[in-house]
Amino acid sequence: MINLSEPSAEKAKQAMSMQAFFSFAFRPLFLFGALFSIISLLLWSQALTGSIQLQVYGGMFWWHMHEMLFAFVTAIIIGFLLTAVQNWTGVRSLNGRGLMVLVGIWLLARVVMFFPTLVPLWLIALLDMLFLPIAAIALAMPIIKVKLWRNILFIPILLIMTVCNGMMHYSVLAQAPEILTGATTFMVLLVTLIMCIMGGRVFPMFTANGTKTPRVPALAWLEKASMVSIIIAVISGSGVLPLPAEFIAIVFIVSGLLHAFRVFRWKFSVTLQTPLVWSLHISYWALSVGLVMFGLAKITSVVSISQAIHTLTVGAMGTMILAMISRVSLGHTGRNIIVGKVMTFAFISIVAALITRVFAHYVISDYNLVIQLSVLLWVVAYGCFVALYLPILTRPRADA
Repeated sequence: MINLSEPSAEKAKQAMSMQAFFSFAFRPLFLFGALFSIISLLLWSQALTGSIQLQVYGGMFWWHMHEMLFAFVTAIIIGFLLTAVQNWTGVRSLNGRGLMVLVGIWLLARVVMFFPTLVPLWLIALLDMLFLPIAAIALAMPIIKVKLWRNILFIPILLIMTVCNGMMHYSVLAQAPEILTGATTFMVLLVTLIMCIMGGRVFPMFTANGTKTPRVPALAWLEKASMVSIIIAVISGSGVLPLPAEFIAIVFIVSGLLHAFRVFRWKFSVTLQTPLVWSLHISYWALSVGLVMFGLAKITSVVSISQAIHTLTVGAMGTMILAMISRVSLGHTGRNIIVGKVMTFAFISIVAALITRVFAHYVISDYNLVIQLSVLLWVVAYGCFVALYLPILTRPRADA
């Protein structure tokens, strides 16, 4: 006798998984973003050594910078914001077919980058530039609906990021490589601004909840000074205004010290038994150190701009993203917000990637070896996340 119930049950299970996967933006964008960071860094490291030859849109150097910022980082930011906006407003955020379209645009843009001789360059640029504006509209709708103006600031930030993306594409289409450095630096600083905003809002709460200790009360003057300083740093460091290097250096050093005092007050010492919290603190320390290094690089040769940028990207962004997506994915799928040995090892690995990428050249003369080691550590860290969180992100909530 043929049992017809098994295929039907399997189809129902697959349908439930698909429905769950596209129920919130964090599910596909966290998973695809983390996986893509692994793939892109492996390709980049192998291209550097000459092990592979790839013809990609913009060339490998451009592609590496663009894809880590405008593919990986923006996917995580949008996944987080489109998930958080439902909590902020109580209005259902983008999901289902609408989310499928947004994710599909992001995926398609990643694919066409590998076919610059088959797909018109202007079309590649257009496809890639659609993601952020559409996401900004999806984010703005619930905020405007309930008039939650406190969070409207993310919309102009996303639109300015779109302009940065356009500048990067213009550097390819107009063959103007001099625009590339300014656009990437501006984007790094804009992401740093978002990290400062979100870190100040949630890290003290996460620290208190995760460690079962009293929440550190905010100092009004410090919160205002740290935010004003990072905004001035973003503007002065963007290259839009012709400012003296000494002024830019002072702005960044002061901002970095203010943010260092901010994170110092959150009491790192109480987090040592809580990986999901100490990893966030380390990411914010990397942010403050990166700002100071950026300022120093403007007026001295003690550190380079590359070291400062990679402290902000590998250190602050890489560590904060890994910690945040690990936490958010657990909380929004009905699981206990606790990680085990695998993710603890992943956090240690991403911190090691920062140390290797920024400082290992002082003891290792082979630059390619430094890159390979830091990439390997990143791949291990984000590989742990993908392997461990794949079933978490693709299945319905644990609490039904």
